[in-house]
Amino acid sequence: MKAVDILSKYNLKRTSCREGIIEVMISTNQALSESEIREKLSGNYDRTTLYRSFKTLEEYKIIHKIIINNKLIKYAFNNELTSKDEHVHFYCNECNTVKCMDTIPVQKYQLPTGYSDIETQVLIKGICANCKNQENMSNLVISL
Repeated sequence: MKAVDILSKYNLKRTSCREGIIEVMISTNQALSESEIREKLSGNYDRTTLYRSFKTLEEYKIIHKIIINNKLIKYAFNNELTSKDEHVHFYCNECNTVKCMDTIPVQKYQLPTGYSDIETQVLIKGICANCKNQENMSNLVISL
């Protein structure tokens, strides 16, 4: 699916900034921070335009935030758009990437009476397989 199709599906006005954000996310196929998206955008947009575009895409449930910590937020496409079930996200402390763990579903939590959930996000932090392999290779070289 292309950015134009996504905006049309949600009856959103086509702007170059919105299209650019979506195209960057499609091309990288991973969760990205605002600064990572900004670096890859072909246009030069001011902070206000970017903020409004992210906010609109989030309001229309095209993208969602993955809050890593109080300084880092990544954005990914919503499950409805990607046809994925709710799933766990994995954040690598070494390379700062976020990977969707599609095979690990988010469990349903039993909430107290009177509470109802809207959304559940699970974020696991650790070291990804790629960084772990690089670490093992480094240790191997050092021990030789």
